[in-house]
Amino acid sequence: MVLEEMECDSVYEPHITEEHVESYYGKVHCIMMGTPKTNHPVILTFHDVGLNYKSCFETLFKHEDMREIIRHFPICHVEAPGQQEGAKTLHTGHTYPTMDQLSEVIPAVIKHFGLPRVIGVGVGAGAYILAKFALNHPDMVDGLVLININPSAEGLIDSVTSKITEWTHTLPDTLISHLFGKVEILNNHDLIATYRHLITTTMDEYNVSEFLHSYNHRHPLEVERPIPGGNINARTLKCSTLLVVGDNSPAVEAVVDCNSKLDPTKTTLLKMADCGGLPQADQPAKVIEAIKYFIQGLGYLSSASMTRLGSRTTSFSSIDGSRSRAHTNELQRGRTYSHSAEDKHRPSHTSTMEHTS
Repeated sequence: MVLEEMECDSVYEPHITEEHVESYYGKVHCIMMGTPKTNHPVILTFHDVGLNYKSCFETLFKHEDMREIIRHFPICHVEAPGQQEGAKTLHTGHTYPTMDQLSEVIPAVIKHFGLPRVIGVGVGAGAYILAKFALNHPDMVDGLVLININPSAEGLIDSVTSKITEWTHTLPDTLISHLFGKVEILNNHDLIATYRHLITTTMDEYNVSEFLHSYNHRHPLEVERPIPGGNINARTLKCSTLLVVGDNSPAVEAVVDCNSKLDPTKTTLLKMADCGGLPQADQPAKVIEAIKYFIQGLGYLSSASMTRLGSRTTSFSSIDGSRSRAHTNELQRGRTYSHSAEDKHRPSHTSTMEHTS
């Protein structure tokens, strides 16, 4: 039976449609892979600034290990206005949507495609948008995978720094510094050259600058960690959430800060060891494994469908800044179905876990 599933998996090609979906805040370009099923969630993605669905997620979703997920879950990629490949320059006088407004585009997409519920996968600005959407529409969201999320507004020092950067750097330089850490920029010249080429040749510079401006003027998410015996009605994400960041990412501190503000019984924070600013592109197999365990924790993938995960050795560095080990999160529950994890080197709540077949 497992062999039959793998053979089917290798030839499965989902039906793909591209549409511009109208919303109150303008049209958004969407790519729908597969057919939505009644009472079954769809994976909905949203990209970061300077990227579109291809440059942000193609490496992840075209990876062979992702086939199993694609076979079980339709995928809906959402692109912010004017960010798709070959987009025309937005007309002068166009008011670009704020981050809050972009989060309200998602319900229009869900209604247009008739999606029952979603599991959101967002990166950077896209992670913020999906988190904001989940805060306002918790009944539409089963779970969130948030990569490089920054829950805070840009502070005064950050704002001044951004202004100076605008004066002294080109837009591609600014975006590269947003997407990648200093180590990558200094040492991985091929990677940086590839993304610089994608930014300058496949995207409209004015449109990207508008999206960046919107992101830099975001409001804080205003989430608060619920405290037993205290403010149990604190505003926070109600769904299970997996936070992901590379240990060399410029977003490390922001992601750890986000973890400190979310419900510890529903949140898992993974710091990917030896990983850069874009974990889904740098270490796609490990991110896919984490997503599979996360989805299984939501109750959608059986242990039988997890057999593929035993074929590889992977390692994560998992940070949990303030949660008690007594709290069992969805990712950890999923791990126990497939194979055991051995914790090593555990200074100050940081552990390295190696998964072996």
